[in-house]
Amino acid sequence: MSETVLVARDGAIATVTLNAPEKLNALDLATWTRLGEIVGALSADDSLRCVVIRGAGEKAFAAGADIGEFATVRKNSRVSKAYGERVAATMQAVMDCRHPTVALIRGACVGGGLEVAACCDVRICGESSRFGIPIKRLGLVMAEGELAKLVALVGRSVALEILLEGRIFGAAEAKDKGLVSRVVADDQVEAEAYACAKRIAEGAPLVARWHKKFVNRMLDPRPWTEAEKDEGFACYDTEDFKEGVKAFLEKRNPAFKGR
Repeated sequence: MSETVLVARDGAIATVTLNAPEKLNALDLATWTRLGEIVGALSADDSLRCVVIRGAGEKAFAAGADIGEFATVRKNSRVSKAYGERVAATMQAVMDCRHPTVALIRGACVGGGLEVAACCDVRICGESSRFGIPIKRLGLVMAEGELAKLVALVGRSVALEILLEGRIFGAAEAKDKGLVSRVVADDQVEAEAYACAKRIAEGAPLVARWHKKFVNRMLDPRPWTEAEKDEGFACYDTEDFKEGVKAFLEKRNPAFKGR
């Protein structure tokens, strides 16, 4: 049996691939579980600087949940709650990954696939990519752990439009709604996503992690503590700050070490 999620590495950039192209990378419980485990392990790896998440093949990032499992893992509210908790935990793992994440989107990005992409920091898709969450047709509700991420990304009005209408729409509309960061020609998606990842990886890794941490913290309405505010100045005590300034003055590319 093939792995449902693959991991590859090229220097400081890791690639996580949803690996079920024969079913458009539909997400079953094993895939949700494995994805969360893998992202958690990558987050703890200080030698990484960026993670790219993609689907196998060219037809889909992920075309939603595996409906074939509904008769077992989603047959009633009790077992569905356990399933939902696993989905929410995996989405939170993607959201909380310390390294910047880039979603490389080709083809369909629907339902659970769109939920995964929504948790990534940058989302790059092709002109023919398709988006939507048509769960109204299945009589399904998006639970709190999943819904919060969608609302945080696009706001109340757009989230309700997506869920109430259940339409499948194109890349240009997804860009207008704030679901994707960038739309490029279909044959340029992979190149652009990895160019983006490379630009991220060339920056100071501690700074990238801090920026991600602070932006995520902005979603929490609680007032910042003084300790949290002080952390915004910790960069001045790093070797990377000294290297960055020195490289700028010497008109060369910096060699950041994450220290």
